Amino acid sequence: MTKKLRFMIGRRGGRDSQGHVSVRHRGGGSKRYLRPIDFNRSKRGISGVIEAFEYDPNRNVRVGLVVYADGERRYVLAAEGLKVGDKIDAGENAEIKIGNALPLKLIPVGSAIHNLELSPGKGGQIVRGAGGMATILSKEGEFAQVKLPSGEIRLFSLACYATVGQVGNIDEKLKKLRKAGDSRRRGIRPTVRGVAQDPRSHPHGGGEGRSGIGMPGPKTPWGKPALGKKTRKRVKYSDKFILKRKNSNLVLK
Repeated sequence: MTKKLRFMIGRRGGRDSQGHVSVRHRGGGSKRYLRPIDFNRSKRGISGVIEAFEYDPNRNVRVGLVVYADGERRYVLAAEGLKVGDKIDAGENAEIKIGNALPLKLIPVGSAIHNLELSPGKGGQIVRGAGGMATILSKEGEFAQVKLPSGEIRLFSLACYATVGQVGNIDEKLKKLRKAGDSRRRGIRPTVRGVAQDPRSHPHGGGEGRSGIGMPGPKTPWGKPALGKKTRKRVKYSDKFILKRKNSNLVLK
């Protein structure tokens, strides 16, 4: 039953539809199965039980296999503190406890949440990484102020769903790759400095001996300015919901 919930994913080796390398330093790696996660938590009003926790090589957090009362099985992100045999629910009638998914309007101020929707009904899109946790600061009108892991404070509709608790595997950031093979198994190929290459392979290449960039201003492999060039696109429509930028003390109005 579990095998039907996972499927093999293809690999492009960093190449686009034309076969050209669009993302460098990718290729190889171990065979991986993808376990699709129920970010929507659409089984509303039906209780489920954590049957097992599994390792997913495509994610930095373990996933929980949930079997519901109607016999269906789905994967969810493993929240910190969940154990095998724990019961989880989703919907407006769910209890306020770790692993349950509810709309923000029903989650108390100060609660830790994850798997948060950006817009109602779209499914959880943010705060999904290992150890991730957002905090509800206040509620006013139709919106709730939520502090994200980056320090950004943003407005979310009270109808947006979120899961109570913190994402598990908190110590993931302490993990270190022990050898080159650890990177290769992850599909990460070696990175070579541009100045060490020949001029046909990289704009920084060429020159006699250990020479520098050798042209006005650093550029990308495709000849675009890479230093001091503004790459941020125009202001997004959703930026008006940001009250405080990450790593900033300035509160926007």
